[in-house]
Amino acid sequence: MLWLALAAGCGPSVPKIGKLAPADVIVAFGDSLTFGTGASEAESYPIVLGQLVARKVVRAGVPGEVTEGGLARLQDVIDEHKPKLMIVCLGGNDMLRKVDEAQTQSNLRAIIKTIQSQGIAVVLMGVPKPALVTSPPPFFEAIAKEFGIPYEGKIVTDVLYQRDQKSDAIHPNAKGYRRMAEALAALLRKAGAV
Repeated sequence: MLWLALAAGCGPSVPKIGKLAPADVIVAFGDSLTFGTGASEAESYPIVLGQLVARKVVRAGVPGEVTEGGLARLQDVIDEHKPKLMIVCLGGNDMLRKVDEAQTQSNLRAIIKTIQSQGIAVVLMGVPKPALVTSPPPFFEAIAKEFGIPYEGKIVTDVLYQRDQKSDAIHPNAKGYRRMAEALAALLRKAGAV
């Protein structure tokens, strides 16, 4: 039994987040992956995540949005919803539109700094680069480490490699969004948020 306990402690450690109260709001902030393109609103990952963690999760996703657009609307979203935690999932459209990678990184850093400066916890999700065989660019994980925030960098890629979990080449279906929600719920538990 001891080896089970030891094995459970292995693997990369997850930066801790303060425990969320039952009434605390989580904002899922991003593009079409957050909006839930390819499934109904009720099947989008933010709505499913809310059910899994028994918290209100606001679906603040704008299809087609690049990081620059996310940065421009960020403060309005914070002011409207007053979240204790934000999940940031942006960058895919930057890559599709061939935005300079340095600009994408700069925008993501500015988004995270803005959120943290207001005492709000942040989780970052990495999205894969459009390609036949792909994974998120390394800068996602590097930025998460730089800010000491929890990072989920595998689930979107994993889902998009499963034909039965996507609605088109770049969007999950209901099954895929459920897997994203489950991965994020597990990450939030590891981080101590729920």
